[in-house]
Amino acid sequence: MAKDLYAVLGVSKGASADDIKRAYRRLSKQWHPDKHKGDKGAEEKFKEINEAYEVLSHTEKRQQYDRFGTVGSGVGGGNPFEGFDAGGFASGGFGNFSDIFEGIFGGGGRRRGQEHGADRELIIDIDFMESVTGVQKTISLTRQRPCPSCDGSGAKQGEALISCSDCGGTGQIIRTAQSFFGTIQQSTLCTVCRGSGKVPKTPCEECHGKGVLQKTEDLTIGIPAGIDHGQTLRVRGEGDAAQGNAVGDLFVTVRVRDDARFERDGSDIRTRMTVSVLDVLLGTEQEVETVHGTVMLTIPSGTQPSHIFRIKGKGMPILGSSRSGDHYVHITVEVPTKLSRAERKLIEEWRDIAN
Repeated sequence: MAKDLYAVLGVSKGASADDIKRAYRRLSKQWHPDKHKGDKGAEEKFKEINEAYEVLSHTEKRQQYDRFGTVGSGVGGGNPFEGFDAGGFASGGFGNFSDIFEGIFGGGGRRRGQEHGADRELIIDIDFMESVTGVQKTISLTRQRPCPSCDGSGAKQGEALISCSDCGGTGQIIRTAQSFFGTIQQSTLCTVCRGSGKVPKTPCEECHGKGVLQKTEDLTIGIPAGIDHGQTLRVRGEGDAAQGNAVGDLFVTVRVRDDARFERDGSDIRTRMTVSVLDVLLGTEQEVETVHGTVMLTIPSGTQPSHIFRIKGKGMPILGSSRSGDHYVHITVEVPTKLSRAERKLIEEWRDIAN
C-alpha cells in the first residue's frame, strides 16, 4: 500500500485501538458519500479511510503492516467480539449467522486442499434507530451458486467422479527442482480438479462440468441490535460456490446513519438539554427522549450548569447481552438576555433579600 495508513486516519503509529476507532468514526462520517454526492474525490477519500481502518483495527494485519509496510491476502483478522455467542439470534430471525462476529476475514486463510469459493463483501446502510432495534435487510446478490442439476459436483446426473489424471487424485501438483542446497519440492493446487482430486467422467450439461452457475438471488441479512458504525458481520456459506459445494463466506460491513437527536458513545447515549434559570433554581421535571422511549427526568432545585444526569439502562443495546448502556443528559442553563421591568424588579428584590 503506497499511502501511510496512519496518516490517512490522522493518528500516530503508536495510537491505541480506541484512538484508531474514534478517528475512523469521525472521518467516515465527515467523508460519507451521502454528504458529498457526485464528488469523486470524496468517494476516494472515504474508500481510503475504510481500507486503512480495515488493516489498523485488526491486530495481525496491523502487525504485518508495521513490519512490512503492506498486508498479504493470507493474513487473518483479529476477533473484536471474542466470546460473543450468536446462538441467541437463532429464534429472532438471525439464525443464518454462525459465529456472527468473527472479525473481518476472521481466522486467517483457507486450509490447503480443495479450492474454496471466493468470499464476497458488501456494504449495507441502516438508520440509527435500526441499529438500536436490529433489522433485517433484503438485498439482491449475484453469485456463483452450486449447480442444481449436478448438486455442485460437475458430473452428469447418475455419473461418477473419477480420479484426476493430472495430479493422480492427490489434488496437488508436485514440482521438483535442483538447487545449491539440494532437491527442492514445491506443491501447488491442481488446476484441473481444483484440489479435489476428482473430475467428472462425463461433464454436467447445464454447468459444463464447472459445478457452479451464476445466479441472482434475494438474500435477507439479519443485523442485530447494538451494531456500531463500521462493524462487519460474517455470514457463513453465502459467498461464491466452487465445484464440490465448497462455498465462501459473505462479509457485510454496516454503516449507520447519524441521528441529530442522539450521540452514541460506545454503548451509551448522550444528549443535551437546555433548562431555564428558574427551573434549576426551583427544580422541575422534564421529558427526555431516549432510544427506548420517553422518560421523565427530575431536575432538583440547585442543579448546577454543566451537570450531567445518568439514566441507567436507556442507552444502546449491548451486543450478545440482554443489557443496555446508559443515557447521559448534559444540562445547559439558559440565561435570559432581556428582562421586563417587572422581572427586573423582582430579581432585584430577590438579590436584596439574598444579601
